[in-house]
Amino acid sequence: MSSIATIETFDIRFPTSTSLDGSDAMNPDPDYSAAYLRLGTDAGDEGHGFVFTIGRGNDVQLAAVREVAELVRGVEVEPLLADMGTTWRRFVHDSQLRWLGPEKGVMHMAIGAVVNALWDLKAKRAGKPLWLLLSEMTPRELVDLVDFRYLTDALTPEQALEILEAAAPGREERRRWLVENGYPAYTTTPGWLGYDDEKLVRLAKEAVADGFDQIKLKVGSDIEEDVRRLRLAREAVGPDIRIAIDANQRWDVEQAIAWTTRLAPFDLAWIEEPTSPDDVLGHARIAREVAPVPVATGEHMANRVIAKQLLQSGAVQVLQIDATRVAGVNENVANLLLAARFGVRVCPHAGGVGLCEAVQHLSMFDFVAVSGTVEDRYIEYVDHLHEHFVVPTDVRAGRYWPPSAPGAGTEMLPGSVEQYLFAG
Repeated sequence: MSSIATIETFDIRFPTSTSLDGSDAMNPDPDYSAAYLRLGTDAGDEGHGFVFTIGRGNDVQLAAVREVAELVRGVEVEPLLADMGTTWRRFVHDSQLRWLGPEKGVMHMAIGAVVNALWDLKAKRAGKPLWLLLSEMTPRELVDLVDFRYLTDALTPEQALEILEAAAPGREERRRWLVENGYPAYTTTPGWLGYDDEKLVRLAKEAVADGFDQIKLKVGSDIEEDVRRLRLAREAVGPDIRIAIDANQRWDVEQAIAWTTRLAPFDLAWIEEPTSPDDVLGHARIAREVAPVPVATGEHMANRVIAKQLLQSGAVQVLQIDATRVAGVNENVANLLLAARFGVRVCPHAGGVGLCEAVQHLSMFDFVAVSGTVEDRYIEYVDHLHEHFVVPTDVRAGRYWPPSAPGAGTEMLPGSVEQYLFAG
């Protein structure tokens, strides 16, 4: 038996604000950052996890990660990894940590970093990429990962088991298809709000040439500017490429309806985060009034309960899970099962630091073992900071190609950790 012997945390910050990469209506000058965790065992192997932030406050997030990780110092690893459902509850049900949420915010995301580090370790010990490890688990084992408390009015363990058992017969065929064809991607690279017109048009054309059939533009600061920029983008990519827009929570409900209605003639793929991520009823009203433009949200969705309510109320037509916003892989398995129960497509949020590397595993698992489809589904892609990861994403011809290396994709290169360690 082995145990958790070392806990190392790192405040990693990249100066992306200098080039305005990642800029949007609510976050004009982000410095993409990671509260990064390395768990080491006395057997000599490691698991890696992180929480994505955009600069100030990364130290606060890191303190929370350390607090949670200390719960497993000296703990035997094999029982932790053998029953990841119980391990998840060990953190989330901790009575003192729970008070700081409950199940939301900095502490909940910190739990996600530790949980994801343990999944990274589990996948490495199995010698498999996380998407494959999850896809090979039995339906019953997958159900056992999920905490159904607060969910059973929308999804029971029995219903989840039915979804997974229905998908089980086609798993191997879909796994082969995925390896041969990849998973569809869209790109936000052309659309940052701080980019000038020339850069927007150039990057939009390059995205189409690179095989992407959907791009995304940030909106929300000025309606006339948004109309102008969307016109430029539509002219650049032509009528057959989808264009999504993202307001990053900028608007009140009435604003969101009016603004989206004004931009709808540009044939929008969706309107993303039109208002507060916690305003389920606001999203539901927006969805009704801007239809047929779909509403997409989930990047800042605090937990599986908000996911349930968004789906129950018809507030979302595109669910956007995030690899580090909730409490790790287990909670995102719950979110994928909820989406399958309500027949809503999942198009994850990515970009940032390592989010593409991490969330691809969840979408690929969803295709193989849960939803069984990639129809009208995409993983977001942003061409930033992949070179800092041991297993960077492989995105070609507008598709994510499934990783074969063991792990969850969350391990950063030691040189990058050293180079971008924040000095304070």
